[in-house]
Amino acid sequence: MPVVLVPGLGLGPEAYAPTVALLEAQYEVVTLPGFGERVRRGDDLRTEALAQRVIARLQEPSVLVGHSASCQIVVAAALARPDLAEGLVLVGPTGEVETSTWPRLAARWVRSAVFESPRLIPVLAPQYFRTGFVSMARAMEVARRYDLAAAIRGLETPTVVVRCRHDRLCPPYWARRLADLAGGECWTFPTGSHMPPLTNGPELVTFINRAAGVYNEH
Repeated sequence: MPVVLVPGLGLGPEAYAPTVALLEAQYEVVTLPGFGERVRRGDDLRTEALAQRVIARLQEPSVLVGHSASCQIVVAAALARPDLAEGLVLVGPTGEVETSTWPRLAARWVRSAVFESPRLIPVLAPQYFRTGFVSMARAMEVARRYDLAAAIRGLETPTVVVRCRHDRLCPPYWARRLADLAGGECWTFPTGSHMPPLTNGPELVTFINRAAGVYNEH
């Protein structure tokens, strides 16, 4: 089963490198405005519009993987075309509108960042600069208003929600709520914070391979 991965806000294909290195299925990383690409004049940043860009890249039924704010995009894609979404893996999903004010998001980001390794800085910085901070802010301004909990109630796609122990942007109660609403699974990795595609690749890939119908020994 093919796998399509959408990077988190500001991130590019490199963000999934430690994960896809172990992936045993055919895969593609799809970047989007604000999510690995700079926002251009006329870009529609609504979640549903970005989801249509993902759908346009799907050649056949696939497993969709989202990270952080891009989880909303893959959920919207699965809702629009359930025939093309064989499974969803939501990695550290955000989208809790009740706590989506800029001050709360900033506070949660700081509390998550303190648990990230300084070794991630040279990996993350080029990706953020390539996407551009203005583009990231514009994309996040739209994304923070998308009610993921309301949307995910309509899912018919098998879903697994994964997070890391120290992730404050995706706290345990939120991950569990999403999994329950989707009728899916919820798992917390014992290490890491908000960047599991970079820090917890061997653990994360187990769930992606399983969703794709392949298994490994990692």
